[in-house]
Amino acid sequence: MEKERYEQTLSRALKTQLAAEDRPREKAKEKGFESLSTAELLAIIIGSGTPGESVVELCQRILRDHNNKLYLVARNGIKDLMRYKGIGEVKAIEVLAALELSRRYQLEKFEEDSLVRESRDAYQYLRQRLEHLEHEEIWILLLNRGRRITGSYRISSGGTAMAVGDVKIILRTALEHLADAMILAHNHPSDTLQPSPQDDSLTRQVKAGCDAVGIALLDHIIVCRGGNYYSYADNTRL
Repeated sequence: MEKERYEQTLSRALKTQLAAEDRPREKAKEKGFESLSTAELLAIIIGSGTPGESVVELCQRILRDHNNKLYLVARNGIKDLMRYKGIGEVKAIEVLAALELSRRYQLEKFEEDSLVRESRDAYQYLRQRLEHLEHEEIWILLLNRGRRITGSYRISSGGTAMAVGDVKIILRTALEHLADAMILAHNHPSDTLQPSPQDDSLTRQVKAGCDAVGIALLDHIIVCRGGNYYSYADNTRL
C-alpha cells in the first residue's frame, strides 16, 4: 500500500512538472510568442528542467545570473551555460544559435532603414555588431550624399584593450566603394565610455585623410554596453 501511494505521488509530481514545462508552448500557440516572457521563450529552446526545478525556473535562474540580459548569456558562451545542471554542450549550442539568429534578425531590421539622421541612428546600427564582443574591433560605415549607409566594413580586430586602426586601409576601403561620407567606429569591451589618447589620434589621422580625398568624416562612435556610446560629433571633437 505504501509503495502504491508513493508511486501515485511520484506520478502526480511528474505530471505537474511536465505540465509546467509544456505551458510555454501552449501559451505560444494560444496567445502568440509575444505573450511569453524571456524565460519562457528560453524554456522552449531548452526543453526540460531537472528534478525539483522546472525548465522555466531554470531559465529564470540563468537570466538572473546574467542581470536579465541576453547579450551577457551570449557573450559568456557555451561553457558558462554548461555549468547549469541539465544543460549539456548540445543544448548550450542550440541556445546560443537562437541568440545569434535574434542578433541577425535585428541587423536585417536596421539595414532596412539605414538612414543616419543623428549619432544614435549610427549607434543602433553598430550596436548589433559590436556590443556583444569581448574583444575590440574597428569598423567603418560608408554613406552616400543622402546619409544612407551603403556598406559596413570591419577594418581590424584586436584584444580586450585595443585594435589597431590602419588609416591607409580605412581610406582605401572608402575610396574603392566611392563613399561620399564615413563614420568611424569601435567598441570598448571594458565599457569605458571616454575615448583614449589612441582613439583621439586615430580620429585626427582619419579626419586628415578624409579631408585630403574629399570624403566627409561624420563621426567616430565608441560602442559600449547597456545603450551607452560616445560620439565625437556630439561632443564637437571633429
